[in-house]
Amino acid sequence: GGGKGKGGNVVGKITRELPNQPKNGFVFGGHHHRNNTSNNEDNDKENHHSVPGTQRIHVKTFGCAHNHSDSEFMSGQLQAYGYKLTDDPSEANLWVVNTCTVKNPSQAAMNTVLARAKTNEVPVVVCGCVPQGDQKAKELAEVSLLGVSQIDRIVEAVERTLRGERVLMLEKKSLPKLDLPKVRRNERVEIIPLSTGCLGQCTYCKTKHARGELGSYEIEAIIGRAKLAIEEGVTEIWLSSEDTGAYGLDIGSNVAELFKALVDVLPADQSVMLRLGMTNPPYILAHLPAIAEAMRHPSVFSWIHIPVQSGSSKVLDDMKREYTREEFEQVCDYLLEHVPDITIATDIICGFPGETESEWRETMSLIEKYKFPEVHISQFYARPNTPAFRMKRVNTLTVKNRSRELTKLTESYFPWTKLEGQKMKVWITDIAADGVSLVGHTKSYSQILLPGGEENVEKYMGTSAHVKVLSSSRWSCKAEIIENESEAAAGIQSSTSLHKKIALVESAGDTSNLNKKYGKKTRPKKNNNNNNNRGSGKKDNTTGELNNKKTIEPQYMMLFGMVAGIASESFTFPLEVARRRIQMNTGRVVAKDIFGSKELKMMLEVTQKVLRENGFRGLYAGLAPSVLQVLPSAALGYYCYESFKLAVGVD
Repeated sequence: GGGKGKGGNVVGKITRELPNQPKNGFVFGGHHHRNNTSNNEDNDKENHHSVPGTQRIHVKTFGCAHNHSDSEFMSGQLQAYGYKLTDDPSEANLWVVNTCTVKNPSQAAMNTVLARAKTNEVPVVVCGCVPQGDQKAKELAEVSLLGVSQIDRIVEAVERTLRGERVLMLEKKSLPKLDLPKVRRNERVEIIPLSTGCLGQCTYCKTKHARGELGSYEIEAIIGRAKLAIEEGVTEIWLSSEDTGAYGLDIGSNVAELFKALVDVLPADQSVMLRLGMTNPPYILAHLPAIAEAMRHPSVFSWIHIPVQSGSSKVLDDMKREYTREEFEQVCDYLLEHVPDITIATDIICGFPGETESEWRETMSLIEKYKFPEVHISQFYARPNTPAFRMKRVNTLTVKNRSRELTKLTESYFPWTKLEGQKMKVWITDIAADGVSLVGHTKSYSQILLPGGEENVEKYMGTSAHVKVLSSSRWSCKAEIIENESEAAAGIQSSTSLHKKIALVESAGDTSNLNKKYGKKTRPKKNNNNNNNRGSGKKDNTTGELNNKKTIEPQYMMLFGMVAGIASESFTFPLEVARRRIQMNTGRVVAKDIFGSKELKMMLEVTQKVLRENGFRGLYAGLAPSVLQVLPSAALGYYCYESFKLAVGVD
């Protein structure tokens, strides 16, 4: 809800007393206030509650970023009119509840809020997807309802509801303008809706009933909103939509044109970062180059949300998702290859009606293959009046077990360990759930927790800073802020050099997906306690600087030793172990499924590239045909294999 952030100026107040306003007081916090005294203070308070545009309003929001943007627009209009926004519902004269209909728990949460309001005799205006998609729901029988395209009429709805009317404003109309006043829940983050509705017909989706068909804003309106937000001092701009990839198809435009226009207005100093919104696979297949180009821009986070929902093409067809598993993988593979360090978030529905055990295995294998850093897991919920509501459901216990199994898998890998020891730039926009730590995000939108306190909040909030990552957990990292500018510059220089080196290696041949699938890491320092850690399953997180000399680097020697060792001594490797992913902790080159022809071809091409760069010394050190050279290389390769197996947590 509102309470913090910037809002518009007061544009008008109604100072006269409306005829339907009760003279003897107003229901407030469950108590009926009456004017039983002649005390002037009490009279002033009573008059205050009877004058439109002066009451306290509590705004409660459920659901997606689009819903939060709608609430910010409504809060802005209410505050501009003169209403006081409060985060404390007990202080409010009226509650505005912006609802989500995507699944049962979100609507159940709405029901709880409405029951509390009824108990306390607080008038309510219910907005959002629930009243728009299911206005006959029994919980909505006695409250005012405001549709998703009517948010620019929130002042009227509140005013009439405070008079005692039940307001119904649910008719569909043109999109609300983007130049409405706004109170941001985070004053440093601007959420811009690109459109409303979508072109899909998903069998489980209730949101379609509320948001309807695709309706896109003109590019000029979106750019105007972005410019205004930048002028008002935001440091992040989030794009919000039910399907970003479908943007503009109804108005003769597309996301490629939009992204190009948006990055052109971002400040050149990276003081404002852009975050792309959620997009479904079908409509971005034609725009993958444009999306990749946008995320490579220095002022655009390398983060995107692509819900897959299932790893089975059969289940996807039952859902009417309009793509196959292979097409989803095509999207991921392209972005992983063309956007360095990209973070892809996705969604999974567990136990969709008719989903068999083998089809569920396909979903598990998809997550195992890509190890997405962010996986939003949901059990299937049958939403009324959707096609899936009438489908035969999977046993409830089975659904729960699948949800637990997937949760266990996603919590078993640690995508941010690769950041430990690295120096990088972060953008700081929030305070963590502990109420103390600052929250920053890297270019890849990984969450970095920093030391808090009043001094650091004053100094760093809403700015960027260079940090050194100290430790990582499954969902975030902890870092220290680098105060010394020269030290920060050295860290960035090292990172840039690293990026150039991987670009050089990739140019040697087909190295699809090396950038992200296998990570970018600096070479580990020698660890004399390696033997003590064998079997511990812990990763060696120490890092060192790259050797910039024009000689063959040790990581290449080790890689060639691994290849030579496997080639010459393959009988010593059980097949099921040898085919496991072999990952260099340097991150420069990775061999996956060594016995696959594509990977062997890639290794040969990389070898040729290194030989061109390092001459005979590279050949001698790595792939010398002499038996005396191959055997030591084989031993070194086997040692490296075992070491890196521990480093990446492979059994």
